[in-house]
Amino acid sequence: MRIVGGERRGLTLRAPAGSTTRPTSDRARQALFDILMHASWGGRELLHDATVLDAFAGTAALGLEALSRGATQAWFMEQNAVARAIMAANIATARFSDRVRVLSCDVLRPPRAAGPVTIAFIDPPYGQDLVPRGVAALQRAGWIGPDTIIVAETGADEPPLTVETPLISRRFGAAMMTIWRPGHASELKTPRAS
Repeated sequence: MRIVGGERRGLTLRAPAGSTTRPTSDRARQALFDILMHASWGGRELLHDATVLDAFAGTAALGLEALSRGATQAWFMEQNAVARAIMAANIATARFSDRVRVLSCDVLRPPRAAGPVTIAFIDPPYGQDLVPRGVAALQRAGWIGPDTIIVAETGADEPPLTVETPLISRRFGAAMMTIWRPGHASELKTPRAS
């Protein structure tokens, strides 16, 4: 597993052994960031100077990828101690320690945020209906506002997320990525893609 774009492109990241942590594949991350960089609602300015939240962070690959591509700050939420140790090693290897904050917390009970982030990556374990519950908890705590871009990953064999007007929904192997902005449903014209 490696960072696939930006200033740290090619940097190898560690992942814990076993199946407890399931990092987003390099291919899926590349496709996801291509979408974020080139969509009409995205673009380079979306990531430039962005603050990002990597919830259920695991290895921190999504947040580190965003930092490599121009985000200025990343928050990582992870309650598993083994995953946090791997994450700390990846952050140190990427030399982003001064731009990150790791929170040892349950995403369903997050601390209060100073303000909403630009992009929230929600990548929980599959099959536990954690995306809707996590998004609701993060909204209540102020991490997600009406302009936040939410990028959620679920299993491709799970029921689709019930997002009123997604910006895009795409399958990448065993993963389904759904992207939306919670406060702009009436403005979004992009139909759901499959």
